[in-house]
Amino acid sequence: MDPPDVSSELAGKAGFTFTILSDPQAEAIRRYHLLHVGGGPDGHDISRPAEFLLDSTGTVRWRNLTEDVRVRARANEMLAVAKTLQ
Repeated sequence: MDPPDVSSELAGKAGFTFTILSDPQAEAIRRYHLLHVGGGPDGHDISRPAEFLLDSTGTVRWRNLTEDVRVRARANEMLAVAKTLQ
């Protein structure tokens, strides 16, 4: 939900070379049913944590959704799943 300049700065600091979605109006977040109303600091709306693996056609082949920002899929778990999708 961060504005584009914040997302870009965070991506640069982390060394990411892939595109980061900036969705300050929560349009994509709502489309994927990821809006956590009032879940952020001071009751601001935030996105639920989520990871998706898509195939070359854009079809979601795997997803991990959670209510807890501290619970995320580990890289080795995602890579193992990706290998089964090839």
